[in-house]
Amino acid sequence: MLKKRIIPCLDIKNGRTVKGINFTNLIDAGDPVALAKQYVVQGADELVFLDITATIESRKTLYSLVHKISKNINIPFTVGGGITSIKDVRSCISAGADKVSINSAAINNPKLISEIANEFGSQCVVVAIDTKHHDNCWKVFINGGRTPTHLTTIKWAKKVEQLGAGEILLTSMNNDGTKNGYALDITQQVAEKVNIPIIASGGAGKKEHFKDVFQKTPATGALAASIFHFGELKIKNLKTYLNTKKIAVR
Repeated sequence: MLKKRIIPCLDIKNGRTVKGINFTNLIDAGDPVALAKQYVVQGADELVFLDITATIESRKTLYSLVHKISKNINIPFTVGGGITSIKDVRSCISAGADKVSINSAAINNPKLISEIANEFGSQCVVVAIDTKHHDNCWKVFINGGRTPTHLTTIKWAKKVEQLGAGEILLTSMNNDGTKNGYALDITQQVAEKVNIPIIASGGAGKKEHFKDVFQKTPATGALAASIFHFGELKIKNLKTYLNTKKIAVR
């Protein structure tokens, strides 16, 4: 059985770490390089960097910032935002990323998933799915959560696995930033339908939420942002707590 992973996320806007609620009302959360260093010391298993306005602003991700962060960490590093081609993936990896996360680009050009997997291996491609409970079902949204698609979340998750994705980063927009806990229902449903690892994202507010997502769903990773950025929960303390609940963490 895979050990569970605790994954801080740096949502980046204008070179700073930001955090919002339901993908809106963003506030500053600190310097990304300083936060990245801190998370390594605390025992984070991986780090995710998402340039959240790159797609909306039709630009590439901030490679220079990716490079600065990568020089200061020694844990797996996933980078997303504005990646639309193999060339972009190569630039991310050259800047120090171990994996890339694609979202809007995967829906606009599903072939890109297979192209990245074929070129760099499935382990390199993470498909991020931003999902919202909308019209009585879970639907996929793109463009930083601004644009609904016709795709249902489970159908799209199965498709990205077929195309070669090595992992899914599943974010519930309904839960994002609320600190009310992860969306256990859709996390469970997606994890049951695919055979690749699922990272649950959106809603972590206390250590019990991590316990719940690991005990009640097959998610292998739990991603969080503000609860770590603002010092409300230390990763080391969280891992100690999970061990007391017989949850194997890295």
